[in-house]
Amino acid sequence: MDDQLRARRRKQATLARRNVYIETPKTESFFEKMSSAERDAFFAKERIRSAKAIKRRSVKKKILIGIGLLLATAAAVMAIIPIFYTFLNSFMSSAEISGNYGVIFQSLSGHARDGAKYMSKTPILHLVPQRVSLEQYKALMFNSPTYLFKFWNSIIMVVPIVLGQMVIACLASYSFARYRKRRREVLFFSYIILMLMPFQVTLVPNYMIADKLNLLNTFWAIILPGIFSTFSIFLLTKYMRQIPSAYIEAATLDGATEWQIFTKIALPTCKSAIFALSILLFIDYWNMVEQPIVLLTDADKQPLSVFLSQINDAEIGIAFAASALYMIPPLLIFLRGEEYLVEGISRSGVK
Repeated sequence: MDDQLRARRRKQATLARRNVYIETPKTESFFEKMSSAERDAFFAKERIRSAKAIKRRSVKKKILIGIGLLLATAAAVMAIIPIFYTFLNSFMSSAEISGNYGVIFQSLSGHARDGAKYMSKTPILHLVPQRVSLEQYKALMFNSPTYLFKFWNSIIMVVPIVLGQMVIACLASYSFARYRKRRREVLFFSYIILMLMPFQVTLVPNYMIADKLNLLNTFWAIILPGIFSTFSIFLLTKYMRQIPSAYIEAATLDGATEWQIFTKIALPTCKSAIFALSILLFIDYWNMVEQPIVLLTDADKQPLSVFLSQINDAEIGIAFAASALYMIPPLLIFLRGEEYLVEGISRSGVK
């Protein structure tokens, strides 16, 4: 076989030296075989077919977009209806609220002696109050200082948690993103495991540690575990690892220290993620209920989220007013930082 191959190559080389070449036969293409009229008819048919295909894809795309918008609108309406009901019902008097929801309350298991029962008649829910009343707001804000005390309790607990957690998260995330060694990856993996655990699992260890440190029934029993939460570290680490290494290498060549790289490059690049995390953390800890109930035995130190569940049935109008005021801070923070929230989550690599 090798002798035949060498002989064939030797023959090709000899023919090449003698300038003897075999011309390839010229073949006619599909369009060259057609006449001018046939080509025009073919292209006209193809234009019609492509136009129909483009129109069909456009219609299909519009249908899918319409279905998506319809589903998103339905989900948004279902999510916002309770908020509207809460705000509008907060301007109703207690008598009007009892007339609207009295049938529903009487059918619940907590109100009936023999447990839950069917409603005697169909309730009529009025979205717009028949008579606007501010008595419940007056009673909530001026007649009793409990609401204001609970509000400041929430501020005292939530603000230090958010600020402290962001400081810890920025420093730890920069360390995990900058120095990716085996031991640090093992530690980061343990952070992920802790993040996946529900906080009810760690509630008992937190209670035991707070008891040993004599921190029970103090704000520090809530603040300290919240500062060292793992979610913000995980999310911010994913964000910082997207910083181009060329930026850091250029700063190092220019003589920048590690602290200057952290403050001048890492933090400004992660500004949107830091704002997004601050919004998520504030909303999360503003709504906490289990931790204060377990770790704070004194009712005067419990936050506003626990106070809402302690309003009795005779003060249902005050309950609506308290709920409306309770939602204002998270809504304002969310609306103010919505752009940062969307940008921070979309660029963090978390799906």
